[in-house]
Amino acid sequence: MIRSTFYRKVFELNGHPVIAKGLRKFAQSKVSKPFIASFAKVYKLNMEEATRELREYGTLHDVFTRELKPDARPIADTPDAFVSPCDAYLSVVDDLTPESTFMVKGQDYTVEELLGSAEKAAPYSGGQVLIFYLSPTDYHRVHVPIDARVEEVYTLGKHADPVNELGLTHGLRPLTRNYRLVSRFDVSGSPLAHVMVGALNVNSIVRTNTAQVVHRGDPYGYFSFGSTVLLCVPKGKFRFTRDKGPVKMGEEIGKWQS
Repeated sequence: MIRSTFYRKVFELNGHPVIAKGLRKFAQSKVSKPFIASFAKVYKLNMEEATRELREYGTLHDVFTRELKPDARPIADTPDAFVSPCDAYLSVVDDLTPESTFMVKGQDYTVEELLGSAEKAAPYSGGQVLIFYLSPTDYHRVHVPIDARVEEVYTLGKHADPVNELGLTHGLRPLTRNYRLVSRFDVSGSPLAHVMVGALNVNSIVRTNTAQVVHRGDPYGYFSFGSTVLLCVPKGKFRFTRDKGPVKMGEEIGKWQS
């Protein structure tokens, strides 16, 4: 109970820039190693899936960004399968307005804000936004949801507000103000926006795959802590084949409509 309260406070405190910087530095240092076992226990990390045993990790950051065994996350291979890019809780905004407005936790956002311009947002008018919320328990690497060509990659945002429940509810539109890595994919001639949104102590989003052509299930990047991934899909291009809620990377969540 004490350990659980301690870690909860750590993630709540990441709303202060000075504290967040210190937490990040701590998590990436060897000084954090004694906390690894208790963190894994509190958040019930399934280390049997990882490529290394718990004792082999030198820092908390190493555990957050752990890689998994090849068979730990099977990639759906049915025709036109669109898979979850990460372990997360999936929420969906259907039927975007012509202005591409959507609401999360009572706050209005626009795809224009998210992607940086009206021109970049235009293809998603009337479409959908898929929102994947990562927690400290989740596997923190992000993958490619479907075969595609990478047309453009850029970063936006300077702010770094928390993207936990508190931050999304009371922060000033963190999903469109925070630092984020935006990738525009081309899927059989249609666009797909793949957006990794950083939280306060994870502004160093790391892109690990720089290939121009990517495939369903390929590793793409990682966060150092839990954060959020958003996918913007054009109208009529995506059909759900499962319920919303908890998802695992590689699971089919829908079909891409050619």
